[in-house]
This record gives sequence, C-alpha cells and structure tokens, in this order.
Amino acid sequence: MVKPTRVTNHIRALRFAHGEMTQAALAERIGVTRQTLIAIEQGRYSPTLETAFRIARVFRVPLDDVFGYPDIHEETP
Repeated sequence: MVKPTRVTNHIRALRFAHGEMTQAALAERIGVTRQTLIAIEQGRYSPTLETAFRIARVFRVPLDDVFGYPDIHEETP
C-alpha cells in the first residue's frame, strides 16, 4: 500500500487560472506522463525537485505558490 504524501499542491487551481490548461498539456510541458501529473496533483506522489521547479516555471510563480508542506507545529503525533 502506498502512503500518500504530506506535500500539498495548488496545481489544479493554477491550471484553471492559466486558461484551463489540461493535465495532458502541463504534463507535456514538464516532461512527465499525464498519469504522473495526476498522481502529483492528487497528492499520491511527490514530484522530484526538478519536476517541482518545472511546474512552478510553467506558471511563473515561486515554488511555495505551487507546493506546501505542513509546518512541524501543525503535525499531530
């Protein structure tokens, strides 16, 4: 069983804010399969650092505007 990542993202919102870009179009621009992008977008897979930067560059936003990670104080034991 694959454990979901705690990395959050705003990829879907960014795609829609940028002309309703499709998953396929974004996947092609960043060099991954559509299935990989779906897994990243749904939080089932954490992208490589390189892929994360590629996504941020497509939308011309800082990495923190695309991805988030819970603050240590937000985590529950």
